[in-house]
Amino acid sequence: MKRIGHRVAGTTGPEDERLPLGKSYIYGLQHILTMYGGVIAPPLIVGGAAGLTGVEIGLLVSAALFVSGAATLLQTLGVPFFGARLPLVQGISFASVSTMVAVAAGPGGLRSVFGAIMVAGVIGLLISPFFCKIVRYFPPVVTGSIITVIGISLLPVAVRWAMGGNAKAPDWGSMSNIGLAGFSLFVVLLVSRLVQGTLSRLSILIGIVVGTLFAALIGKADFSAVGKGAIFELPQVFAFGTPLFQIGAIISMTVVILVIMTETTADILAVGEIVETKVDARRVGDGLRADMLATTVAPVFGTFPASAFAQNVGLVAITGIKSRYVVAAGGSVLFALGLFPILGRLVASVPLPVLGGAGIVLFGSVAASGIRTLSKVSYDGNLNLVIVAVALGFGVIPIAVPEFYSAFPEWVHIVFDSGISAASIVAVLLNILFNEIKAGNRPTPSVVSAAPPVAVHRAEDPEHPADTGLPADTELPDNEQRADTARTSAVRNE
Repeated sequence: MKRIGHRVAGTTGPEDERLPLGKSYIYGLQHILTMYGGVIAPPLIVGGAAGLTGVEIGLLVSAALFVSGAATLLQTLGVPFFGARLPLVQGISFASVSTMVAVAAGPGGLRSVFGAIMVAGVIGLLISPFFCKIVRYFPPVVTGSIITVIGISLLPVAVRWAMGGNAKAPDWGSMSNIGLAGFSLFVVLLVSRLVQGTLSRLSILIGIVVGTLFAALIGKADFSAVGKGAIFELPQVFAFGTPLFQIGAIISMTVVILVIMTETTADILAVGEIVETKVDARRVGDGLRADMLATTVAPVFGTFPASAFAQNVGLVAITGIKSRYVVAAGGSVLFALGLFPILGRLVASVPLPVLGGAGIVLFGSVAASGIRTLSKVSYDGNLNLVIVAVALGFGVIPIAVPEFYSAFPEWVHIVFDSGISAASIVAVLLNILFNEIKAGNRPTPSVVSAAPPVAVHRAEDPEHPADTGLPADTELPDNEQRADTARTSAVRNE
């Protein structure tokens, strides 16, 4: 059989299912509505920090949509050596925002930001073949921990959306915002409970559309900006000038790129777990190369590093639509939004509280998928429970206390300020220490390891003893003996 990239001709997986064109675009639009706010946030923040005008920030937003769409098409459809061919949406990474803001505030401005991104992207592209080899260090105890933290780290985003999205706005946290989010959530739950078939899989999209219409009725949606500005516009090449290459900015951005590669690796493994398809080192490498190629080219069109979007992994889990062609359809919509700013302005009119209500279900499902993966892990006679506990702890630190790492060196702050990358690093290192390095391992390694499951038996009626399938005079072991037997069996199985 002839190999095509990393797949074999004639073989298919769940991700290769082709749906009718209309359904593909409807489901794909659901993906875009889910992640649109995350794509436009970095250019809005960085553009504001760089002192750009409204028109210039608009160029950043259009470029972000254009590159995100092209990167999604590359990741889902793939070409030899580029693209994981999985239902992954690529978008502008938020992990790089703080570094880009710091660089943009310097003398080089955005030109230094773009130069640093290009060099760091090339470095990421060169190390992708080596970076993907770490996939063997991602067993279920690691991937389950990471997927759980991905979901937990996204939930605060949904809560902030539900409160209005802007902490400085007068209506931040108002009952009208939270009530609108609650209405959107109610619609999603109602459709999920009462509707069957295709419509039930569109519960997120239906919740967003109905929530937006309701918001318009009560005066919480503003469509006045939709008709303002150009209808069609091609992205400009080096619209903000040629890149500047500064050593300090390049080093800082390279550290960020390593974080992005870690997060993308986690997302590729997570979506592979959800889709129930094989993800090996070669597939991870192809996905990382697509990620880094998009990142390297992004500054040419005036935008920032690209990465896989975790919130869309949750959408795959909750809808059960595993087709990569659906996400490719969504990618083409993103691409069109970059060429037709009027469409982007229409999607931007969806109130954030509406997205927040849908996001509660969406992002929570990611955490639930991680918990489901962790339920398959053996905790007997090993330290897997400790791995999960510490990885989750480190993953939650930047979520619970964002300023925790503020006094640490800048590189520590950059790496561990992302709960996803922190959990990934900790889980991988502890798994190597406890499971890969066999020297010194014992059958009962720690008092904090999980106790073996012990069956609970109901009190028996002396006149009607339980049927055990054993002779009547057979003496059954007590709980302690059963525990010892289970523990010995677990060690033997390993």
